[in-house]
Amino acid sequence: MKIYVPKFIHKYRFYVITLSGLLIWVSFFDGSNLIAQFRLLNKLSDLENQQEYYVEELKKVKEEEKDVMGNHKSMEKFAREKYLMKKTGETVFVVVDEDNKSVDTDKEDK
Repeated sequence: MKIYVPKFIHKYRFYVITLSGLLIWVSFFDGSNLIAQFRLLNKLSDLENQQEYYVEELKKVKEEEKDVMGNHKSMEKFAREKYLMKKTGETVFVVVDEDNKSVDTDKEDK
């Protein structure tokens, strides 16, 4: 049984075979093959998501810094709550809610 091979492929079979081999090599066996490229693409998207998260966290921290550095009383409150700083001979108790956030008595009264 004779297999029909198009005249173009038969005439340039060396180039067709070489090109096919090169495509297979680059696709599967090369250091930057398709599988590696897919993994790198997934890693890139994960890193971009992390970047978005950290940008949002940075905005929150800068806003908090702006609020805290505004006056001495809020700076002292921040130091006492976050870093549990205290004056000599003083005990500090921090009351937190379910979300592990400090509870302000000023906010509860409103």
